[in-house]
Amino acid sequence: MRSQATGTAPGSGLRSGSAPDITISFAGFNRAWAAWIGDRLERRGVTVVQQRWDPLVDIPLQDALRDLLLAPGRVLFVLSDWHFQLGPRSHEEWNRALREVVAPEPDRFVAVSVTTSALPGATSVFGAADLTNVGADEAERRLLAHLGLPADPLPETAAARVGPRYPSDTPEVWGGVPRRNTRFTGREELLTLVYGALQRAGPGAGVVTLHGMSGVGKTQLAAEYVYRFGSEYDVVWWVPADRRALYRQKLAELAPELGLSTGAEYGERLRAVRDSLRRGDPHSHWLLVLDGADEPEQIWDLVPTGPGHVLITSRNPEWGEHNSNLVEVPVYSRDESVAFIRRRAPRLTQSESDLLADALEDLPLLLDQTAGWLNDSDMSVDEYVELLEGGIDQDVVKVSADFPLAFQTAWSILLNKLKETVPESVDLLRLCTFFAPGSIPVRFLKGAPADQVPERLSRLMNDPLQWNKAIGQLRQYSVVRLQSHESITDERSSGESLYLHRMVHQIVSKDMPERDRQEFIDVVRRALAAADPGRPNDTRLWSSYAEITPHLKWADVLLSTDPAVHTLVLNCLRYMYLSGEYRAGIKLGERAMRAWRELLGENHPRVWDLSYHYANLLRAVGDYAATEAIERAAVNHLRAERGEHDLEHLRASGGLAADLRGLGRYDEALEISGWILAAYQELLGEQDSRTLNAQNNLAISLRLLGRYEESLELNRRTLEARRQLLRPRHGWTLYSEVNYATDLRLLGRYNEAESLQAQSARVHRLVMGTDNPQTLRAEHNLALCHYRSGDRTRAQALFTRVLERCERVLGEDDPLTMMFAASQSCFAREHADIDQAREISEKVVSGYVDMLGEAHPYVAGTRANHALILRNVGEREHAHVLIEGALADMTRAVGENHPWALGCAINVSALRNLVGDPESAAALTETTITRATEVLGRTHPLTLSARIAHAADLRGLRERRRADEVEEEALGDLAATLGQQHVHTFSARARSRPYWDFEPQII
Repeated sequence: MRSQATGTAPGSGLRSGSAPDITISFAGFNRAWAAWIGDRLERRGVTVVQQRWDPLVDIPLQDALRDLLLAPGRVLFVLSDWHFQLGPRSHEEWNRALREVVAPEPDRFVAVSVTTSALPGATSVFGAADLTNVGADEAERRLLAHLGLPADPLPETAAARVGPRYPSDTPEVWGGVPRRNTRFTGREELLTLVYGALQRAGPGAGVVTLHGMSGVGKTQLAAEYVYRFGSEYDVVWWVPADRRALYRQKLAELAPELGLSTGAEYGERLRAVRDSLRRGDPHSHWLLVLDGADEPEQIWDLVPTGPGHVLITSRNPEWGEHNSNLVEVPVYSRDESVAFIRRRAPRLTQSESDLLADALEDLPLLLDQTAGWLNDSDMSVDEYVELLEGGIDQDVVKVSADFPLAFQTAWSILLNKLKETVPESVDLLRLCTFFAPGSIPVRFLKGAPADQVPERLSRLMNDPLQWNKAIGQLRQYSVVRLQSHESITDERSSGESLYLHRMVHQIVSKDMPERDRQEFIDVVRRALAAADPGRPNDTRLWSSYAEITPHLKWADVLLSTDPAVHTLVLNCLRYMYLSGEYRAGIKLGERAMRAWRELLGENHPRVWDLSYHYANLLRAVGDYAATEAIERAAVNHLRAERGEHDLEHLRASGGLAADLRGLGRYDEALEISGWILAAYQELLGEQDSRTLNAQNNLAISLRLLGRYEESLELNRRTLEARRQLLRPRHGWTLYSEVNYATDLRLLGRYNEAESLQAQSARVHRLVMGTDNPQTLRAEHNLALCHYRSGDRTRAQALFTRVLERCERVLGEDDPLTMMFAASQSCFAREHADIDQAREISEKVVSGYVDMLGEAHPYVAGTRANHALILRNVGEREHAHVLIEGALADMTRAVGENHPWALGCAINVSALRNLVGDPESAAALTETTITRATEVLGRTHPLTLSARIAHAADLRGLRERRRADEVEEEALGDLAATLGQQHVHTFSARARSRPYWDFEPQII
């Protein structure tokens, strides 16, 4: 028996020893009661020792009870049916022991009852005080009266002390926790280990992972921990964590429960929840359970930190690499197996239970399912074990390396039992196998069109009695469990969800007749299609798509000919693109292209719709050559089939223009973009959302050609129209804000850009979520605004944070990651770590070469950046060769008057000076000033940099008077344009030679 001594309560006002000692004996299931009772007594000066009651089976009950008398003072039993199930022992055994040991010692044994269940008759010797169905104050009064202790008001210090919550009161916030398993058995050492690990952890480090094989009971153990220790928390929130999108959605649903004021977008709610938990405001005692987190790399960054605790269940021990304490959950010990079986199947004897446990290899899930129906069966354990060893279906193969050998056969037996008793339960179970294993939104099934559901399934889904009977039977045999993850504040999340273990999922799927398979899968497909919200562009509906998308694969939706299912697939691809789930979207798009071409034909309209969404996803990861081939084929076909002004042709042409931008073919992209905008204006008018999208894309083409003023004007008009036509927080409106702020910054209007972008970044985090690619881009632009405005501290922190998040979310080779890395390298070169700058820069250049090829302007630009690093580390000759080559390549790619070529020229002139060629350096800066003035204006920051550089070149040629004139004019324009106190103005006054950083742009 575990013993935990607790001393006299500080500030209780009673002298230690002035009240009797009490030993509290409790079943582990009732720990919360023992903790509350102990706290109430300690406040009144009682010395309390808590002993968990769990004697070994081979120790007679009489001896175990007599051992309690070795403790000083009285023994207080917390009576519940759990006390008498441990072992388990019969009521007759208990009655004999209570009469023999407890009855003769009425002054030593006392009890309180916390159950309304029937107990052994001899428990009457305790004369227990009943604490059920009363509030905390009345329960305390009854407890004190029963023990003969005064119930006088406590001193203020003792009364104010925070203690355990009254067990009948749930935490202030409670959500998603599975129902308590009243048959939970054993695991006492594991529960104690987890509790100790969490209590010893410092703030922000309270993370424990329960890991082990499938079916070993990790989720049940976590649930028991919640019920046993939940009274110590103000917030208990259970979150399914097998998929990142669903985890984000369910964690965000905690926001209204915490009383956080947020909008409807779950990205905003998620940010607010994580911030609240981190600060411990309004609750510092919180417990978050992440169930089924088998892929740590998918969600580790979203695990909250703060003063609370996190409990994770996972098959993956790699959580140990993410600051989590690992607790391995093994199969049951044989004693635990036998105790569990006897509780689950009371008709079985000790020896029969041992035989069954051995046959089922002590695996908790299998013991639960098998013992449950075996108790209702006439079959003997010997017959069952013989059947198990002989096998029912010799063709069944082992479906997973961690499944016990007996599992498939045991399941065949159970399914036969279900078919004979409640065949509707088997139908429901088979329907569940066309959803992803784990959390299954079976409420979707009720949304399937009634006229398209087979009669037998229609009765199941439309008759509440049949539905509840089927679920009840599956729950009775522990095949599924009900989930309550839906927040009561979310109107879109009403109805049932079931949890189906992946082992069960696979076995049931393999056992299904082919006729049922086709019939059932069609029902699930239609149910998923009916659950489609229909608006993937609306961020407020992303949580619904996050719930739907994991099930597409399992329902094999790509083989459906139903137009509604096709629309669902296209909408899910759009959602994946907008939410940044690129890799998953590409996999789905690739499979869909193959399937639909074979199913529908190469030139079916749906195939061309699909190619548009698939190309968007490929383009997002930088595969521009592939997308150009896809979009060009679509453009050619649609133009020939439907004509130039067909809307689908215009949409495909817009995709082709984006591909050309990605490939660096900016003039071609501009021509197509301009033509598309004119066509949309003629067909749909100025205010149609498709016209505004085309206007946005034309602005991007102009920006990539260095025509910043024209881009700014188009983006201004687009932003104003979207604010009026859409809502201010719509994703496209926010996208226009980033574009407009980018143009302001590129034109040197840093303060305006920073002000707009700071506000927009805040809204992006709220609406889109912190890890959405568009949010990351907004924050990256804000970092550049900070940097150009001279706020290096904030810029450095934001550059680093954005790059780290992008690498984790999208990967190191993503175009957005490389864009951010280029900025980080430039910043590190000047203000941080030159070695880090070089390492990052080399990866960026290599990445762009692999992605885009040697002739692309991004390769030339990032090589120009790298040359500056080589200059700073003293490799002047290498730097000079590299920068001259970069200027030549950039000029070939975009022309000599492009701002990128002009920026390269400024850097080239600096290197020419360093290698002893001041004449050509001065000639180059002079030419650059002329071109920059013509393209960008006399006071644009790039032109001003060229003028300051030219003054330095003239000084190198000893033309000091002319150099001073050029410098004086440039300093005056710098002060007038950027301000006297701007960092660039200071730098120019100090005669620090200016440089130019190439900045990759979005396409």
